[in-house]
Amino acid sequence: MNTSSPSNARNRTGVLLVNLGTPDAPTPAAVRRFLARFLADTRVVELPRLLWLPILHGIVLNVRPRKSAHGYAQIWTRQGSPLMVESSALTDALRLQLRHTYSDAVVALGMTYSEPSIAQALRALRDQGIDRLVILPLYPQYSGTTTGAVFDQVARELQTWRAVPALHFIRDYHDDPDFIAALAQSVREHWRAHERSHLFFSFHGIPQRCIDKGDPYLRQCQRTAQLTADTLGLRPDEWTMAFQSRFGKAKWIEPYTEVTLAEYAKRGPKKLTVLCPAFATDCLETLEEIAIRNRADFLSAGGESFDYVPCLNAHPSHVQALSQLIQRHLDPFSVSGQSPVASSQ
Repeated sequence: MNTSSPSNARNRTGVLLVNLGTPDAPTPAAVRRFLARFLADTRVVELPRLLWLPILHGIVLNVRPRKSAHGYAQIWTRQGSPLMVESSALTDALRLQLRHTYSDAVVALGMTYSEPSIAQALRALRDQGIDRLVILPLYPQYSGTTTGAVFDQVARELQTWRAVPALHFIRDYHDDPDFIAALAQSVREHWRAHERSHLFFSFHGIPQRCIDKGDPYLRQCQRTAQLTADTLGLRPDEWTMAFQSRFGKAKWIEPYTEVTLAEYAKRGPKKLTVLCPAFATDCLETLEEIAIRNRADFLSAGGESFDYVPCLNAHPSHVQALSQLIQRHLDPFSVSGQSPVASSQ
């Protein structure tokens, strides 16, 4: 394997966007392959391997793929998985945006648990002669279960390189002003086309034990929600936040989205605008879990309206926010004239 940079390399800036990944088809077999990679990661499930792997291969991978495949089938598009379609569109738009400032910038997309893998994307960037590299996991709020897993795979691949580029790893952007402005703008645009109602933030959940061990995810989600609500000028009684996508019997961070929605359907507020700020692009958890399943449950239990606000995806405000974020992290390279080996936000 060639682990050196090409001899005709030019000084170029590489940007790697990373998202979670997706099955390559809405079928039980494809979902099983995806979940086998995803749920085997020690960052995702921190149980001892001797305990967890028999459960994963003996129970979970024999039960969950069929149910998940049904969910994927409901949101699958003619172009494929929404997460892949939207992530690719975002990558393309960001590539064009960055070229206005960095004419030598090359942008690639990698997935933590599917193709193109992080390793494949990094090698593609290396082959284009990069000498500095920005890693941007598409997770606004940091968690070891997501962003930490990206770091692991990046480090594992770079261990095989003879010439490691100057590296900058963007850990999170949960309170980035441009990101918050983009979220607020998406809600305003939605309210111009739909009835204004109680704003319900639904973030992806993680096990409570992760927070107890020092994961900053909870407080960063709280910060994102508060800043977005403040930007929109909302009173405390005009918005709520909760956490979705529980898995297993362990306690996860609360309050739970489905429990809160069930309570609201009975006592109010019964008209909701739902935003998912932990997701950069729409995916199974936003389109099937929230916009289809949770919406149906809420309305059937007595709720009156449930309006889902799409993720930022490749919206121009999102592209501009990420472009500005990357440029701010590249500036120290050009301003100082030095190339630090690694740094983080």
